Amino acid sequence: MTGTDYLAEGRRTAIRPYTQADAEEFTTRARESRGLHSPWLSPPADARSYEAYAGRMIDDPTKAGFLVCERDGGEGGRGERDGGEGGADGGIAGFININNIVRGGFLCGALGYGAFAQAAGRGLMSEGLELVLRHAFGPLGLHRLEANIQPGNEGSLALVRRAGFRLEGFSPDFLFIDGAWRDHERWAITAEMVSQDGDQS
Repeated sequence: MTGTDYLAEGRRTAIRPYTQADAEEFTTRARESRGLHSPWLSPPADARSYEAYAGRMIDDPTKAGFLVCERDGGEGGRGERDGGEGGADGGIAGFININNIVRGGFLCGALGYGAFAQAAGRGLMSEGLELVLRHAFGPLGLHRLEANIQPGNEGSLALVRRAGFRLEGFSPDFLFIDGAWRDHERWAITAEMVSQDGDQS
Protein backbone atom coordinates (compact mmCIF):
# COMPACT_ATOMS: atom_id res chain seq x y z
CA MET A 1 0.00 0.00 0.00
CA THR A 2 1.42 3.35 -1.03
CA GLY A 3 0.57 6.82 0.17
CA THR A 4 -1.29 7.53 -3.06
CA ASP A 5 -3.82 4.80 -2.14
CA TYR A 6 -4.72 6.42 1.16
CA LEU A 7 -7.85 8.55 1.54
CA ALA A 8 -6.20 10.67 4.23
CA GLU A 9 -2.90 10.66 6.12
CA GLY A 10 -1.84 11.78 9.56
CA ARG A 11 1.51 11.81 11.30
CA ARG A 12 1.47 8.14 12.30
CA THR A 13 -1.57 6.66 10.56
CA ALA A 14 -3.49 6.74 7.30
CA ILE A 15 -6.93 5.46 6.28
CA ARG A 16 -7.94 3.49 3.22
CA PRO A 17 -10.91 1.38 2.11
CA TYR A 18 -11.19 -2.34 2.72
CA THR A 19 -10.10 -4.70 -0.05
CA GLN A 20 -10.61 -8.44 -0.36
CA ALA A 21 -6.81 -8.77 -0.48
CA ASP A 22 -6.70 -7.68 3.19
CA ALA A 23 -8.37 -10.91 4.34
CA GLU A 24 -5.30 -12.72 5.68
CA GLU A 25 -3.88 -9.79 7.64
CA PHE A 26 -7.26 -8.62 8.97
CA THR A 27 -8.37 -12.05 10.16
CA THR A 28 -4.98 -12.79 11.72
CA ARG A 29 -5.16 -9.51 13.65
CA ALA A 30 -8.74 -10.29 14.68
CA ARG A 31 -7.75 -13.69 16.08
CA GLU A 32 -4.81 -12.16 17.94
CA SER A 33 -7.15 -9.54 19.45
CA ARG A 34 -9.99 -11.71 20.77
CA GLY A 35 -9.07 -10.99 24.36
CA LEU A 36 -9.15 -7.26 23.70
CA HIS A 37 -12.43 -7.30 21.80
CA SER A 38 -14.49 -9.64 23.97
CA PRO A 39 -17.31 -9.11 24.86
CA TRP A 40 -17.77 -5.85 22.94
CA LEU A 41 -17.31 -6.88 19.31
CA SER A 42 -16.49 -9.82 17.06
CA PRO A 43 -14.76 -8.78 13.82
CA PRO A 44 -14.42 -11.53 11.19
CA ALA A 45 -11.68 -13.99 12.05
CA ASP A 46 -11.79 -16.33 9.04
CA ALA A 47 -11.58 -15.85 5.28
CA ARG A 48 -15.22 -16.61 4.48
CA SER A 49 -16.68 -14.23 7.06
CA TYR A 50 -14.18 -11.53 6.07
CA GLU A 51 -15.18 -11.84 2.40
CA ALA A 52 -18.83 -11.17 3.25
CA TYR A 53 -17.99 -8.42 5.77
CA ALA A 54 -15.61 -6.55 3.48
CA GLY A 55 -18.00 -7.00 0.57
CA ARG A 56 -20.69 -5.12 2.47
CA MET A 57 -18.27 -2.32 3.30
CA ILE A 58 -17.17 -2.09 -0.33
CA ASP A 59 -20.51 -2.46 -2.14
CA ASP A 60 -23.25 -1.18 0.18
CA PRO A 61 -23.89 2.57 -0.37
CA THR A 62 -25.20 2.88 3.21
CA LYS A 63 -21.77 1.89 4.56
CA ALA A 64 -18.27 3.32 4.39
CA GLY A 65 -15.46 1.24 5.85
CA PHE A 66 -11.91 2.37 6.63
CA LEU A 67 -8.81 0.48 7.64
CA VAL A 68 -6.53 2.45 9.96
CA CYS A 69 -2.96 1.71 8.87
CA GLU A 70 0.32 2.50 10.55
CA ARG A 71 2.43 4.70 8.29
CA ASP A 72 6.05 4.28 7.24
CA GLY A 73 8.29 6.27 9.54
CA GLY A 74 5.66 6.60 12.23
CA GLU A 75 6.65 6.93 15.87
CA GLY A 76 8.39 3.74 16.85
CA GLY A 77 9.79 3.17 13.29
CA ARG A 78 10.50 -0.09 11.49
CA GLY A 79 13.31 -1.18 13.81
CA GLU A 80 11.10 -1.15 16.89
CA ARG A 81 8.24 -2.90 15.12
CA ASP A 82 10.52 -5.58 13.65
CA GLY A 83 11.61 -6.24 17.23
CA GLY A 84 8.05 -7.22 18.13
CA GLU A 85 6.49 -3.91 19.13
CA GLY A 86 3.49 -3.04 17.01
CA GLY A 87 2.89 -3.96 13.36
CA ALA A 88 4.77 -3.67 10.11
CA ASP A 89 4.89 -0.41 8.16
CA GLY A 90 1.51 0.04 6.49
CA GLY A 91 0.05 -2.71 8.66
CA ILE A 92 -3.57 -2.61 9.76
CA ALA A 93 -3.89 -1.09 13.24
CA GLY A 94 -7.69 -1.18 13.38
CA PHE A 95 -10.88 -0.37 11.54
CA ILE A 96 -13.56 2.31 11.62
CA ASN A 97 -16.88 1.82 9.84
CA ILE A 98 -19.72 4.22 9.15
CA ASN A 99 -22.96 2.21 8.99
CA ASN A 100 -26.59 3.09 8.33
CA ILE A 101 -25.73 6.16 6.27
CA VAL A 102 -28.84 8.22 5.54
CA ARG A 103 -28.72 11.05 3.01
CA GLY A 104 -31.30 13.74 2.31
CA GLY A 105 -32.09 15.97 5.25
CA PHE A 106 -30.37 13.67 7.76
CA LEU A 107 -26.80 13.19 6.42
CA CYS A 108 -25.94 10.91 9.32
CA GLY A 109 -24.18 7.62 9.96
CA ALA A 110 -23.45 5.28 12.88
CA LEU A 111 -19.86 4.48 13.85
CA GLY A 112 -18.43 1.08 14.63
CA TYR A 113 -14.72 0.53 15.28
CA GLY A 114 -12.03 -1.57 16.86
CA ALA A 115 -8.29 -1.48 17.45
CA PHE A 116 -6.14 -4.56 16.99
CA ALA A 117 -4.01 -5.73 19.90
CA GLN A 118 -0.66 -4.54 18.51
CA ALA A 119 -2.05 -0.99 18.20
CA ALA A 120 -4.00 -0.73 21.46
CA GLY A 121 -2.96 2.04 23.82
CA ARG A 122 -0.62 3.72 21.33
CA GLY A 123 -2.88 6.59 20.19
CA LEU A 124 -3.16 5.24 16.66
CA MET A 125 -6.95 4.88 16.72
CA SER A 126 -7.39 8.42 18.03
CA GLU A 127 -5.49 9.78 15.04
CA GLY A 128 -7.31 7.37 12.71
CA LEU A 129 -10.68 8.56 14.01
CA GLU A 130 -9.68 12.19 13.41
CA LEU A 131 -8.90 11.29 9.80
CA VAL A 132 -12.24 9.49 9.39
CA LEU A 133 -14.14 12.45 10.85
CA ARG A 134 -12.49 14.85 8.44
CA HIS A 135 -13.25 12.50 5.53
CA ALA A 136 -16.85 11.97 6.65
CA PHE A 137 -17.55 15.67 7.06
CA GLY A 138 -15.57 16.57 3.93
CA PRO A 139 -15.64 14.25 0.87
CA LEU A 140 -18.51 12.06 2.17
CA GLY A 141 -20.65 15.13 2.82
CA LEU A 142 -22.13 13.92 6.12
CA HIS A 143 -23.31 16.26 8.88
CA ARG A 144 -23.54 13.97 11.91
CA LEU A 145 -21.99 10.75 13.22
CA GLU A 146 -23.34 8.73 16.12
CA ALA A 147 -21.62 6.13 18.32
CA ASN A 148 -23.65 3.80 20.54
CA ILE A 149 -21.41 2.33 23.24
CA GLN A 150 -22.00 -0.05 26.13
CA PRO A 151 -21.39 1.74 29.45
CA GLY A 152 -18.67 -0.71 30.52
CA ASN A 153 -16.62 -0.31 27.36
CA GLU A 154 -14.16 2.20 28.78
CA GLY A 155 -11.79 2.08 25.80
CA SER A 156 -14.49 3.03 23.31
CA LEU A 157 -15.88 5.72 25.59
CA ALA A 158 -12.42 7.25 26.00
CA LEU A 159 -11.90 7.26 22.23
CA VAL A 160 -15.05 9.25 21.45
CA ARG A 161 -14.48 11.62 24.36
CA ARG A 162 -10.99 12.46 23.04
CA ALA A 163 -12.47 13.04 19.59
CA GLY A 164 -14.95 15.61 20.93
CA PHE A 165 -18.19 13.61 20.81
CA ARG A 166 -20.95 14.72 23.19
CA LEU A 167 -23.09 12.41 25.31
CA GLU A 168 -26.71 12.71 24.17
CA GLY A 169 -28.53 10.00 26.07
CA PHE A 170 -28.93 6.46 27.30
CA SER A 171 -30.77 3.63 25.50
CA PRO A 172 -31.79 0.60 27.58
CA ASP A 173 -31.79 -2.77 25.76
CA PHE A 174 -30.53 -1.08 22.60
CA LEU A 175 -28.68 -3.87 20.75
CA PHE A 176 -28.66 -7.67 20.94
CA ILE A 177 -25.00 -8.59 21.53
CA ASP A 178 -23.44 -11.81 22.83
CA GLY A 179 -26.80 -13.39 23.67
CA ALA A 180 -28.51 -10.47 25.43
CA TRP A 181 -30.02 -7.05 24.87
CA ARG A 182 -27.41 -4.51 25.97
CA ASP A 183 -27.80 -0.94 27.25
CA HIS A 184 -25.88 1.73 25.34
CA GLU A 185 -24.85 5.33 25.79
CA ARG A 186 -25.51 7.55 22.77
CA TRP A 187 -22.66 9.82 21.68
CA ALA A 188 -22.59 12.08 18.63
CA ILE A 189 -20.55 14.69 16.79
CA THR A 190 -21.49 17.08 13.98
CA ALA A 191 -19.52 18.78 11.27
CA GLU A 192 -19.73 22.09 13.12
CA MET A 193 -17.90 20.53 16.08
CA VAL A 194 -14.87 19.52 14.00
CA SER A 195 -12.77 21.88 11.92
CA GLN A 196 -11.31 20.47 8.71
CA ASP A 197 -7.75 20.88 10.01
CA GLY A 198 -8.54 18.17 12.56
CA ASP A 199 -8.99 20.33 15.69
CA GLN A 200 -12.21 20.24 17.70
CA SER A 201 -13.98 23.62 17.65
